[in-house]
Amino acid sequence: MNRIRAVLSTTLHMSVFALTACAGGSEKAASTGGKMKVALLTPGPISDQSWNGGAYAGLERIRDSLGATISHVQTRTPAEFEENFRQYGAQGYDIVFGHGFEFQDAARRVGPDYPKTVYIVSSAGLAQAPNVAGIGFAFADASYLAGLVAGSVTRSKIVGTIGGTEIPPVRESFDAFAAGVHAVVPSAKVLRAYIGNWEDASAGREQASAQINQGADVIFQNADAAGLGVFQAARQAKNVLVVGSNSNQNSVAPEITLGSVVIDLPHAFLTVARSVADKTFKAEPISLGTQSQVVLLVMNDSLRSRVPAAMRARVDSLQKEMLAGRFTAPKSAPAGR
Repeated sequence: MNRIRAVLSTTLHMSVFALTACAGGSEKAASTGGKMKVALLTPGPISDQSWNGGAYAGLERIRDSLGATISHVQTRTPAEFEENFRQYGAQGYDIVFGHGFEFQDAARRVGPDYPKTVYIVSSAGLAQAPNVAGIGFAFADASYLAGLVAGSVTRSKIVGTIGGTEIPPVRESFDAFAAGVHAVVPSAKVLRAYIGNWEDASAGREQASAQINQGADVIFQNADAAGLGVFQAARQAKNVLVVGSNSNQNSVAPEITLGSVVIDLPHAFLTVARSVADKTFKAEPISLGTQSQVVLLVMNDSLRSRVPAAMRARVDSLQKEMLAGRFTAPKSAPAGR
C-alpha cells in the first residue's frame, strides 16, 4: 500500500465532493482564488470517505483559509505521478501534494527541476532536496488504542485487519493494533489481509467476509475506497464491528462502527501551506501524530456503551498521555497467531 495515513479541532465529518473535469484520463477539479496555487495528487477517488477524501478537504481548507487557487488530479500509475508533478511545476504552482507513500520517487526526481515549487509527500519521511519534504503521520499510537477497544469487545477472540496494499505505514499501524488487542486478550488471534488495491470495494467485501467466516467479530480496515466493502460485509453479518481509518468514518455505518483512527488532514495540509506562504518552510521530515493532535482515536458515541466503562476510561487516559508526549504505543510482531 503506498499510502497511509495528524487535530480534531474542527469537524472531521467530511463531505464528498464531485470531480468536475477530465484530462488525459485523470479526473481534475479546480477552483480559482488568490495568489497561492496549490495542487493535490491522490492515488484514488476523493469519494472514498477516507484517505483521499480527507486530503481533498485539506486542499479546500487551504483555498478557504489562504485564498489559494487549487487543482486536483487522481493519478493511477507511477508514470502519471511524475507527469502531473512536472505539469504543475511548469505551471508555477507553489505547492504540490502527492498524497501517499508511493509518490516519493517521483517527487525526488521532479523536485530539483522545479525549485520554485514545493513538493510534499504524505506518509513519507523524505527530505531529499530544498523543495521536497514528507509528512509522516504517527498512526500507530491511535491504532494501539483502537486495538485495546477491539480486544475489550471481541467475543470470539478473533479480530481482523484489512489493508489496501502492504506499505510500511499500514503495516506499522496493524502491528500496533495487534499489540493493543493482545494487551487485553493475550491469546487473541489477529488476522491480516491486503486487498491488493485501494479502490475495489467488492474485493474489500470478499476479504472481510473471509475473515468473518474465520470467526472475526471486529475488523480494523485501512483500505480507502476498497474499505467501504468491509463495512458492507460487516453490515450483512451478525455481531461484527468495524474500526474506521484516516477520516472520521463513524457515520459511514454508525450501527457497526466502534470508532475511527482519524488523521486531521485539513489541519496538517494547512499547517504546511502556511509555512510556505510565510516563507518559514524547511525541507525536512514533518512528523505529525497524537502529540500534535493530528492523529486521534475518535469513538462512535452511538456504540460507546458497547465498550466496558473501565476500557473507555483507560483509553481516554492513555490518549491524554499520548497528547502530553508521555506514552508511545508498543508494537507487536506481525499478526496471525
